[in-house]
Amino acid sequence: MFGPEGGGHPRGASGAFLEICDRAGIRLRTPERLESMCCGTPWKSKGMTAGWEHMRGLVVPALTEATEGGRLPVIVDASSCTEGLDIMLRSTSGPDGLRVVDAIGFAAGLLTRLEVSARIPSVALHPTCSSTIAGTTPQLVAIAEHIADEVFIPADAGCCGFAGDRGLLHPELTASATAPEAAGIDAAERTRGERFTEYASSNRTCEIGLTRSTGRPYRHILELLAEATKP
Repeated sequence: MFGPEGGGHPRGASGAFLEICDRAGIRLRTPERLESMCCGTPWKSKGMTAGWEHMRGLVVPALTEATEGGRLPVIVDASSCTEGLDIMLRSTSGPDGLRVVDAIGFAAGLLTRLEVSARIPSVALHPTCSSTIAGTTPQLVAIAEHIADEVFIPADAGCCGFAGDRGLLHPELTASATAPEAAGIDAAERTRGERFTEYASSNRTCEIGLTRSTGRPYRHILELLAEATKP
């Protein structure tokens, strides 16, 4: 839905994830009609239950078929969508074992198969609300530490306030929510005497919000992992 940050991977996080899995020897499949589906959060978060039920009616059968009834995990390349899809599947009487895995958690398990060919001097990270709730922030950090010499998380890193599409309609929300974190980035870079080499998160809307707030180009951590492990 959203293009990558300028200068990033031409296909964004999804393209980067495909490259990573190919290098690690992992075969993937995608559901039919994927372009017509989403995790349902844009409807559910606004109380639009009819839209959410319609989307659930599309997504659950497609994932059941694609995963061979739950034999394969469902990998999602945006942390907030991972959370939304997990809620959708847990509310459905579907096949036992149909499970959702965040791509950063999955990619962290592949690190031993991925040789770093171009280390990054420094990375500033923004853990998302969803990665914090799901407990996958340590995997986000592990990926960053695998490819970078220095990893920094501002002490005031918190919710970016984007809230799905709210940040598109009310950018003042993200500006207010991220002001302390932006100040932490500024302070750290003044102390260092230079900017961080890269800025990363694990959800595109969060990256948009942080880019606006800090003036730094936030990208998905999977893009950085794909670039750092190119043969």
